[in-house]
Amino acid sequence: MEIHVANERTQLEARLDSQREQILGILADLDEHEARARLVPSLTTPLGLVKHAVFVERIWFHSRVAGVPRAELGLPDSVDDSFVLTPGDTIESVRRSFLEACAHSRTVTAGRDLDEQFPWHRGPVDLRFIYGHMIAEFARHAGHGDILAEQLRARRPQDPTTS
Repeated sequence: MEIHVANERTQLEARLDSQREQILGILADLDEHEARARLVPSLTTPLGLVKHAVFVERIWFHSRVAGVPRAELGLPDSVDDSFVLTPGDTIESVRRSFLEACAHSRTVTAGRDLDEQFPWHRGPVDLRFIYGHMIAEFARHAGHGDILAEQLRARRPQDPTTS
């Protein structure tokens, strides 16, 4: 949903939700094999990008804003590890984890002031900064995912009746 005229918080939340939708869109029409495909030297895969987005939601909102220690959330110590897929990770399970993480993030931020500050290793940040950071992070990763998905779709056999 696009919102063109609204207060600052409504604008930030709408932009973040839009980017969350783009993150989920990475997996649209991919099969399980395609979702796990590595097309670049890094650990980045379409499914890994969405799994990383779950990690990012939990780090910024569940840990920093809500104050729950990373260990209690079961988060990996390394950002790179957040892209690693387990045999149990499926499109549906990772998608569900992302939706649940986003819903919890909305609950955690409800009623908090944009000026409220939270600890970060580079110094305190306010909720406004976190929203802006998340919008940029998800936009960047959604773009990565779009490119990977486009490459994967291009690999599919072409239907001669549609040429």
